[in-house]
Amino acid sequence: MLSRALLLVLLAPAAALNVAQALSMQSPAHAVRQCASPRMMADEQDPLLLRAARGEEVERTPVWMMRQAGRHMQVYRDLVKDYPTFRERSEIPEVSFEVSMQPYRAYKTDGVILFSDILTPLPAMGVDFSISEGGAIAISPIRTREAFAKMTAAPFTPETECTFVSEVLTKLRAELKGTDATLLGFVGLPFTIGTYLIEGATGTKTGFAEMRALRESDPELCQDILKLLAERIAKYASFQIEAGAQVIQVFDSWAGHLSPEEFDAWAAPYQRSVVSQIKEAHPEVPVIIYMAPDQYSKGGALIEKLAASGANVVSVDHTIDIAEARSILDKAGYEHVGLQGNLDPAVLAEGSPEEIVSAAEGILSKAGNKAHVMNLGHGIEANTPEPNAALFIKTVQEFKHA
Repeated sequence: MLSRALLLVLLAPAAALNVAQALSMQSPAHAVRQCASPRMMADEQDPLLLRAARGEEVERTPVWMMRQAGRHMQVYRDLVKDYPTFRERSEIPEVSFEVSMQPYRAYKTDGVILFSDILTPLPAMGVDFSISEGGAIAISPIRTREAFAKMTAAPFTPETECTFVSEVLTKLRAELKGTDATLLGFVGLPFTIGTYLIEGATGTKTGFAEMRALRESDPELCQDILKLLAERIAKYASFQIEAGAQVIQVFDSWAGHLSPEEFDAWAAPYQRSVVSQIKEAHPEVPVIIYMAPDQYSKGGALIEKLAASGANVVSVDHTIDIAEARSILDKAGYEHVGLQGNLDPAVLAEGSPEEIVSAAEGILSKAGNKAHVMNLGHGIEANTPEPNAALFIKTVQEFKHA
């Protein structure tokens, strides 16, 4: 989910017709009713994952997988043949809906996450970009006041510029009504989005050299970019909530390359700003925060700083034991903050059935049945066999806490 981005395309009426024809082969609503009927709820109780994210003790641990919709599924790869660009797949509402629902139909995951990307709102902010199917991103970089002006020249109105997002979320929420599945939206946080804007690409190959250079040469401009992103990202998250998202996951994927001191200056304030704005507008909606393992974030090195963002749940990667993560947060005064994670995606992709079950049950035993959402420590690998994913979900959903 994190390295993908989108290329703005104009779709002819014929393309929309092809979507309808392709999706009419199997009605999404019919398919969902078939697979979800055993899980229909007799009352209007909030869904399991939503309650767990709020910190409530639950009857069992909910589970979903980051990047669960996409490349590891054959049904997704078949769809790619008709819609070859990521932007098509994520911005044609019917296709985005279909892809979002595929893991739910296959595995009955407790969470359904919008099929989109953290860079999706950029064109609505006056910043266009391109992406190849190999994942190479190209953006006209913003490293001067003049370049930054195009972001500040027009108001950010996702309700008019990102209507495909609200359309998909609204349709997903309606489709999941009466089930015990939770609908998740997501956004990228300012530092991570800022790296794309300043680098003009994914900065991992250069160690985010351009971002570092701008922080040193013009820190005020860098701060202004991040402040504007914080305002607009928070607005975009609220837009998703108002369209139907019940939980928001916020990603600061690249913040782990910052030293603790740099993190405090360039990531943490903007994380807090986004989370606080979401909470002010929608205090009932849990927020989950995630940062990928990197130079300074492996082994849970910065998770107490993530907890300080104000998020309800910290999603931890697979380089730390879940019990150790719990201990770190408790000792830092964040007993009220939940955890998400953290099965190693490599184990899911390459492990034997016995290894997958053992690893999953080990995490569940340590985490308990309160304030824990089971997930992976990173996005699911493209080479993950679907039976492995199904086994993981089944193992979690059948696990009985003592």
